[in-house]
Amino acid sequence: MLIDTYGRVATDLRVSLTDRCNLRCTYCMPEEGLQWLAKPDLLTDDEIVRLIRIAVTDLGVTEVRFTGGEPLLRPGLVGIVERCAALEPRPRMSLTTNGIGLKRTAAALKAAGLDRVNVSLDTLRPEVFKTLTRRDRHQDVLDGMAAAREAGLTPVKVNAVLMPGLNADEAPDLLAWAIQEGYELRFIEQMPLDAQHGWKRDGMITAGDILESLRTRFTLTPEGSEERGSAPAERWVVDGGPHTVGVIASVTRPFCRACDRTRLTADGQVRTCLFAAEETDLRAALRSDVPDETVAELWKKAMWGKKAGSGLDDPSFLQPDRPMSAIGG
Repeated sequence: MLIDTYGRVATDLRVSLTDRCNLRCTYCMPEEGLQWLAKPDLLTDDEIVRLIRIAVTDLGVTEVRFTGGEPLLRPGLVGIVERCAALEPRPRMSLTTNGIGLKRTAAALKAAGLDRVNVSLDTLRPEVFKTLTRRDRHQDVLDGMAAAREAGLTPVKVNAVLMPGLNADEAPDLLAWAIQEGYELRFIEQMPLDAQHGWKRDGMITAGDILESLRTRFTLTPEGSEERGSAPAERWVVDGGPHTVGVIASVTRPFCRACDRTRLTADGQVRTCLFAAEETDLRAALRSDVPDETVAELWKKAMWGKKAGSGLDDPSFLQPDRPMSAIGG
């Protein structure tokens, strides 16, 4: 069991498969990209599956989310999913993606055992998408989401970040579109995880701003904390139901007390929090041919030291040295 000193138990594992991405979102990385991890530094497919097996069979993890970077850029992704689906007990498996490669991979991922996907889409306007991502791939994302829905990777959840001066006015339109298409929409406050360290609290669109905008067109009723559980999104029932919308307010309404996550970077480091300054190296242990029990103990020790909160409200808070693309979402 992955338990910390505050009694929280980590049952949800986020696994970054690569730090590479085929978009250049302004809130994530510079236009020229980043210095990617060298291939020898990345976990191999076998190492990823071994760590997930240890987490599931020895440490009580029940849910696995594959992230990046962009996980669809990982050549062995379908095989990794298939091997993890064969584990006993079988974990629930999902994928967070920008959606560009989903049209060609959705059916194969479903057949391999993936349960559902989260797709990042911040705007319905192709020209705004191009400005935000520095790529002209808006239609590819829409096609990928439709392919995921048709393949049965449902519910398809849509993650949207609103940025001042670009898409800040799109919340109601995004929600109306998601309802029409049968997707579950979740807005995420911009977090201090950009490689440029350009994030400023006073310039972000807050959860309060988002809800105020949505209420200009919709009636929102809080779903209730008992339904939320450890999920990061606070959810509201839209116009009496059955549709809902979520807001992940990592900055203004942190949910650290109910956190049940543990994270693996693409180079095999355990992170106890997105905003953690420390990591624990499991890759070195794997490559030293230690038994599974030793790896599990290292993981448990790392999680035992998890801090009470993210520290975002502390005046001395510093952004992690590694950006979101390296950490995994």
